[in-house]
Amino acid sequence: MTDSAHSAPIGPDISVTARRPTLGFAQLWNISFGFFGIQIGFALQNANMSRIFQSLGESLDSLALLWIAAPLTGLLVQPIIGHYSDRTWGRFGRRRPYFFGGAVFAALALFGMPHAPTLLVAAMLLWILDASLNISMEPFRAFVGDMLDKDQHTAGYAIQTGFIGAGAVIGSATPYLLDAIGVGNQVAGGGIPDTVRYSFYIGGAALFASVLWTVLTTREYSPAELAVFDGCGAAAAAPAVPPASAVGGALWIAAGVVVAGGVWAAALEKELYLLAALLAAYGIARIVAGAMYARGRTDTLLTNIVGDFAGMPPIMKKLALTQFFTWSALFIMWIYTTPVVAQYVFGSTDPASALYNEAGNWVGILFAVYNGVAALAALFVLRPVARRIGKVRTHALALGIGALGYASFFAIHDAWGLIAAEVAIGIAWASILAMPYAILASALPQAKLGLYMGLFNVFIVVPQLLVATVMGTIVRHLFPTEPIWTMAFAAGVMAIAAATMLRVREP
Repeated sequence: MTDSAHSAPIGPDISVTARRPTLGFAQLWNISFGFFGIQIGFALQNANMSRIFQSLGESLDSLALLWIAAPLTGLLVQPIIGHYSDRTWGRFGRRRPYFFGGAVFAALALFGMPHAPTLLVAAMLLWILDASLNISMEPFRAFVGDMLDKDQHTAGYAIQTGFIGAGAVIGSATPYLLDAIGVGNQVAGGGIPDTVRYSFYIGGAALFASVLWTVLTTREYSPAELAVFDGCGAAAAAPAVPPASAVGGALWIAAGVVVAGGVWAAALEKELYLLAALLAAYGIARIVAGAMYARGRTDTLLTNIVGDFAGMPPIMKKLALTQFFTWSALFIMWIYTTPVVAQYVFGSTDPASALYNEAGNWVGILFAVYNGVAALAALFVLRPVARRIGKVRTHALALGIGALGYASFFAIHDAWGLIAAEVAIGIAWASILAMPYAILASALPQAKLGLYMGLFNVFIVVPQLLVATVMGTIVRHLFPTEPIWTMAFAAGVMAIAAATMLRVREP
């Protein structure tokens, strides 16, 4: 395929070669452009939901609980979408129907979020928004692996990261830019300002348009074509992995009971019961999946998810540990940066005040900075560094730099000075969005790439659930009026993530 075909839908001639064609820049652009809009949606959510919740009357120490909707949705949605997208094929393709359907509902949720009259409605819309974004996002990770040969995986995920960074810049900076041109940034007596309302409208339109671009400008490889490329000789899916033993399931249930008992005995916050419920639910799922497999029902959604989760490849297990600590730090940042910056830089703890709303807009700029840095680093820095020292060392180094960025919040109490912290975080963010997936895509079986990518994202979701349930308790009991200490937790767990990455060996 030559450069003259860049604007045309992508499609191979498998009679010529068993390798996927090498794609040009314009084709790589089309494959990943939908992520630009998806990330605008995530950026608006990350930078503004705490502000919206507080504008509707929620207190600082309860913010983490309201954020539970987002990671819990991802935990449920991503493996399911991955499983079904691996097995979908029709006139609209394999992954593209999920891109499009998720984009429609995510856009509607973005349009509706600024009109949420109560905390309950806002939390429900966050749930819908996050579920829809996950439905669109999860197949995009596998889409790069579907469409590119192994020697283009790093380039493909780097360009995808570039779009993620660019979309996040737009989503994060829009309230600030609207304020700069005179759109109202404060509501008398409290409420959601027009800067946030219009930002969500713009984001919804951009998300839908960018995903539609990818849907219309790409043609996916059929199952038969993928089988030729991967040397399978057939398009059949990989066999199901037997679920782990029922004894293990019983131990997980017991762990859930112990956690619930500890929460009750110590009179801890009720949201911690969610952790107990998740442990017990996983144990029940293992027992049920094992019974189904024993009765010959080996190729069901539950047996595949439970079996492949328990039997994931060793390199995926090591990367999962790194992901766990990495995303714990990120989620702390997304929840607490606004109150930290408002209190320690702008001198306000009142969500209805002009200073607090000014701080909220500045957090949007800070988030735009780290995402902009990530876009540039992904396109111009990661690939040459990875070629020189390897993907694993590149990722460990970037995470270490990110830990320094979080720690610098203790030393920098100037609004412009915080940009230096965000540059460091942006370098880490670039690697987080590219390196683990580039490593995995070359090491996982193609027939289950969507499912494995969905399961890998469990280790993005679980730490967010832990932060959402545990961090509020920590804040409430240890430093109820000093949220700056949340950044110390973020720096510590990001440093641990960097250390665990050194255990990984590239395939």
